[in-house]
Amino acid sequence: MQDVKIKMNNPVIPMDYPDPDVIRVGDTYYMLSTTMHFLPGAVILRSYDLANWEIASYVFETFEGTEEARMTYERSNYGCGMWAGSLRYHKGRFYVSFAAKQTCKTYFYCAEDIEGPWEKYCIDFYFHDGSLFFDEDDRIYLVFGHRDIWIRELLPDFSGLKPGGFARLLLTDDGDAWVPHEGAHFYRIHGKYYLFTIRWAKNGTGRRCEYCFYGDTLDGEFKQIKVMDAAFGDGNNGVAQGGLVETNQGEWYSVLFQDKGAVGRVPILVPVVWDGDIPVFGRNGEVPVQMELISNRPHYQYERLYTSDDFTSEKIKKQWQWNHEPNNELWEIKNGGGLKITTGKLSTNVTQAVNTLTQRMMYPHSSASVHVDASLLADGDYAGICALQGCYAMAAIMREMGRYYLVLLRQKPLTGKMTGQLGNGSAYMPGVVLEKQPLTDCQIELKLDANFEKEIDQVTFFYREAAGVGAWKKLGEACPVYFALDHFTGCRYGLSVFSTKKTGGSAVFHDFNYRL
Repeated sequence: MQDVKIKMNNPVIPMDYPDPDVIRVGDTYYMLSTTMHFLPGAVILRSYDLANWEIASYVFETFEGTEEARMTYERSNYGCGMWAGSLRYHKGRFYVSFAAKQTCKTYFYCAEDIEGPWEKYCIDFYFHDGSLFFDEDDRIYLVFGHRDIWIRELLPDFSGLKPGGFARLLLTDDGDAWVPHEGAHFYRIHGKYYLFTIRWAKNGTGRRCEYCFYGDTLDGEFKQIKVMDAAFGDGNNGVAQGGLVETNQGEWYSVLFQDKGAVGRVPILVPVVWDGDIPVFGRNGEVPVQMELISNRPHYQYERLYTSDDFTSEKIKKQWQWNHEPNNELWEIKNGGGLKITTGKLSTNVTQAVNTLTQRMMYPHSSASVHVDASLLADGDYAGICALQGCYAMAAIMREMGRYYLVLLRQKPLTGKMTGQLGNGSAYMPGVVLEKQPLTDCQIELKLDANFEKEIDQVTFFYREAAGVGAWKKLGEACPVYFALDHFTGCRYGLSVFSTKKTGGSAVFHDFNYRL
């Protein structure tokens, strides 16, 4: 049978899917990506050609039930939760490992099917950016670290490090760097051992780079080479950190990622060829804009990574994630359609709201609209659509002294784009009201346009009081959005309701439309 070739463009996924790790099982590629505080967590994508991807599953629905994960009081898990993970397949079973910043633990999951069920194991220690590795003798290792990169042997049941097992410091980064070596990915290829890391030096090109260390044995010498030092597109953001995979046809690729401003960190597909023992990334050191790939299932119809939704199915579609662990008693799909969200806590702003339903935004442009029925709001409640991040922007219906108002809220950054304490993304001050105008009805249609082209990074809101009828009216001026360390994720569409005076109010969302 003749190979069917398809064309792809970089970024291969123009959405926030950071820290990709990729494997192939038979004719199927799987990619694990960081989900931080969003739930369900540890998303796994599926592809048959490395160009088109769909959501296959999530590894877990909830995360430890901590007060931070449930957003109890003013606590939150923003910027924490599930960090850079590892995906492996060994002797008929899938394995996922990752460390969590908030719990300071390392988690292992295994399943016979990519859709689960997943068995969970845990080590009460934080192994940063760990790469799971099964050697040919079935011994299990974890390669991990930040600045100091270690390899440690694990017990077969993942209950801890193996007493007396293999342990070695593979490298120490003594240089001056914004980000020293981290993001480990470890493999045995062609009879040799390969460690891939990222590093962001303070000198040189001024961007994140991909490095490779390789050796004949685990306890022998590892040689170092820089395999990728390239900016792609606008700015000087390096393409680095990710997994390596071989196709059915014997070709090699790496799925790395690149910071793309407020939209987040997007996967980039890079071809790899071998010069003896040395992997050569890219074409002449650069990332190709377009490539031809071979499809293992050329007629397969992929489900999109984004979705519109009329909220008529019993389950939330897999493209949605909650901002934290949802309170399932406070949301429902109504008979006849509509997502009803009821408040259960007081919040000063939208980042503290429980049960905010989110989807990733798309680079370089995307738009989403939704019809909001706010008839059941209580005084002091807000319900609408937001650009969810620490420096959020939100268009909402507000109820005040029995009357309804259309408002535009924004949380401004304190001291710049990349600020904010890691894991402290729930600001305690109310947002600034940029626009406020009375409404004659408690229902309205709201739209959010996002523009990330050439790092413009801004969102604009529109409204119309009769759903689907008439022209959209602009609400205020465009609001800048940022990628910051407090949430450590790209900006997302969010459907949210929050109370500032008393709990129990609710709103119903209808006809969510996602457009490119």
